[in-house]
Amino acid sequence: MTDGPLIVQSDKTLLLEVDHPAAADARTAIAPFAELERAPEHVHTYRVTPLALWNARAAGHDAEQVVDALVRYSRYAVPQPLLVDVVDTMGRYGRLQLANHPAHGLVMSSSDRAVLEEVLRQKKIAPLLGARIDDDTVIVHPSERGNLKQLLLKVGWPAEDLAGYVDGEAHAIDLAEDGWTLRDYQAQAVEGFWAGGSGVVVLPCGAGKTLVGAAAMARAKATTLILVTNTVSGRQWKRELIARTTLTEDEIGEYSGEKKEIRPVTIATYQVITRRTKGEYKHLELFDSRDWGLVVYDEVHLLPAPVFRMTADLQSRRRLGLTATLVREDGREGDVFSLIGPKRYDAPWRDIEEQGWIAPAECTEVRVTLTENERIMYATADAEERYRMASTARTKLPVVKAILDRHPDEPTLVIGAYLDQLDDLGEALGCPVIQGSTKNKEREALFDAFRAGEIKRLVVSKVANFSIDLPEATVAVQVSGTFGSRQEEAQRLGRLLRPKGDGRQAHFYSVVSRDTLDTDYAAHRQRFLAEQGYAYRIVDADDLLGPALPDVG
Repeated sequence: MTDGPLIVQSDKTLLLEVDHPAAADARTAIAPFAELERAPEHVHTYRVTPLALWNARAAGHDAEQVVDALVRYSRYAVPQPLLVDVVDTMGRYGRLQLANHPAHGLVMSSSDRAVLEEVLRQKKIAPLLGARIDDDTVIVHPSERGNLKQLLLKVGWPAEDLAGYVDGEAHAIDLAEDGWTLRDYQAQAVEGFWAGGSGVVVLPCGAGKTLVGAAAMARAKATTLILVTNTVSGRQWKRELIARTTLTEDEIGEYSGEKKEIRPVTIATYQVITRRTKGEYKHLELFDSRDWGLVVYDEVHLLPAPVFRMTADLQSRRRLGLTATLVREDGREGDVFSLIGPKRYDAPWRDIEEQGWIAPAECTEVRVTLTENERIMYATADAEERYRMASTARTKLPVVKAILDRHPDEPTLVIGAYLDQLDDLGEALGCPVIQGSTKNKEREALFDAFRAGEIKRLVVSKVANFSIDLPEATVAVQVSGTFGSRQEEAQRLGRLLRPKGDGRQAHFYSVVSRDTLDTDYAAHRQRFLAEQGYAYRIVDADDLLGPALPDVG
């Protein structure tokens, strides 16, 4: 027995004592291969999963490093069967390899003939394969490269893809480093991606993922398709590329609901790409419209299912996924691994904060007690209506006002999920409201006014969750969310993390109705941020308002 901060259990759960002096080092050591499951105050629970181990293996971590981290930080002897299982699981990655054969094209080979024989007999895999070349090698239909990798992952034999990539149509792109240079972690992220050929870079919001994309484009020097969450985000990408690279405005096209430009660098929205016309995804033809040398997926954790299907056909092209979190609420992390690529670089949020590249943030959960009338309405409501009622309780309104009074001159975002609630807040606070129906031109004008300091407060829906650059924002008040979405919580905090010129701390408030589903979902939303080292302080609304809330229900 040692005094380590970690308890490693035979069911592959890891218990981390948060207050232990070595907890931060242990968290960093296990992060590449363990996923956070629960994060109460004193002990966080992680789980070692096959996908996490394979991601670690693809990123260059070997089983010896994983075992060493577990043994070094464990308080008790690590169960021997778990260590054996770690070694065996990581050893499954790469036993099958995809490569280009000089005579036969795309082939799958194995150093372990028994594994090859096993997968050849899988009913869903066999149709994707061609003739057997020798005992260890079989031809793969080139169009099935992505589908094959998906299926191999599902049967527990993830393939290492060494088949390489087409160069695509050449196009001159260089970084225009005039008075700035890539930060060390950005350069490392690009190197990790380029060495692997395809994959995902995970960086905190505000840490400059767009510059990683631009630097990858400069390495590829080829036509590039960039997929983004919305038109405003796409235009931010365009502005950043014009400012940071040698690309001109005429070389960058916008493919959105408003324009359909296809140029050497084309920025398209997921929404347009996945729009159906008479049951068909006609805009998916954009993927074949040019000989793309690079495809960039911004906010890759939001990738819609139709784009997954098209990405399965793009395996010969370099693919870069950018995200602040690989958490997907639909459980399709395995598809990101198979089709976009493994995690090539992951920087803990707190590490980037300590380097001064993102702002420090204080997270506070404010618990509101519903009025008697609201409690009765909640108790008697249908199950599917309860979360909405708890999230939109009017008792939250004076609490939001009290929070804003604490930060009178600071640029503030009030964020929610329910439009009627946001309209009420906008009216009560005298703030403009930005939601899905707000025209892009009006959105951009309001965001520009906020950046310029002409507007100090904005009420925004989930349209501001992703890829909106508002570096001046220092306070965010979340009044409602998409149930227990961890990715949404991370993205909303991310709106505040651009470093402030005066070094100010950011403040993130989540206003939650006590004794309701709102509290339960809030706890789930906070899990990812807890993994990154952010602790929520819980305060009672009475501490902000005084002992009695008015009955506004």
